[in-house]
Amino acid sequence: MTRKRRRLVLVLACGAGIGSAAALALSAFSDSVAFFVSPSEIAAKAPPPGRSFRLGGLVAQGSLTRLLDGGRPAATFRVTDGRATVTVHYVGILPDLFREGQGVVALGEIAPDGSFRAEDVLAKHDEAYMPKEVADALKKSGHWNPAAGPPPPASTWNTLGTGATGTGATGGAASLANSAKAGG
Repeated sequence: MTRKRRRLVLVLACGAGIGSAAALALSAFSDSVAFFVSPSEIAAKAPPPGRSFRLGGLVAQGSLTRLLDGGRPAATFRVTDGRATVTVHYVGILPDLFREGQGVVALGEIAPDGSFRAEDVLAKHDEAYMPKEVADALKKSGHWNPAAGPPPPASTWNTLGTGATGTGATGGAASLANSAKAGG
């Protein structure tokens, strides 16, 4: 084998090794990526079973049920974006700031019964914070117009149980302002 040919074989072997390492790293990375999905997107097209993703929205008022699962604390609650809701089951201790009507992001996957099995639950950390994905979903659904002020509480726009069509981007803020004037 000539010197030129040995050099070519060495360069090709190094290129194949680097390419294989890059392919393995990208494959491992794609398996660990968690995509954000809103309840409306799940209702339209649920992610495939076994695929981990982040579910974000607001905890629906009156939906939190705490129980014990094999001696460990567990909770069942609904996450909504104003158009659809998803039932979430979580075994573990909920964050201290977790409560109904507040923003939440849960990491997990869809169960065979259509509910969401959360492995981790994150709650907002102060009055001004809302996860970017949750804020985007609320804007997209028409339940919040940032120009009209902070997002309204879920109880003022969550119309899933009443059969109403919602108040729209500015109507929600107006009804919130009216209820504040009325002392409610």
